[in-house]
Amino acid sequence: MQSQLQPNPVTMAAATTIAPSTFITFLTGTTSVATITPPVSGQHMLCLISTDTGTTNATVTTGNIAIVSTFVTKKALFLAYDPATAKYYPSY
Repeated sequence: MQSQLQPNPVTMAAATTIAPSTFITFLTGTTSVATITPPVSGQHMLCLISTDTGTTNATVTTGNIAIVSTFVTKKALFLAYDPATAKYYPSY
């Protein structure tokens, strides 16, 4: 269950490695994300939202992301983390 006790979403620059600290993270810039530092040890989901219009950033598979995805500006990209494979699986 969610409540006002949850932390507010954060905004960070897209980078090769990102470390989200909340469920929703807004990304700026056009750098492709290869690795996500898991904020918790077990299975979980994250939501990444690109804020830049015409962004070209995407996820790539050189780190711990299972498939390539292109961010769609202002649309949520959900990623499910599987601790057995240590990979994130994007929703699109």
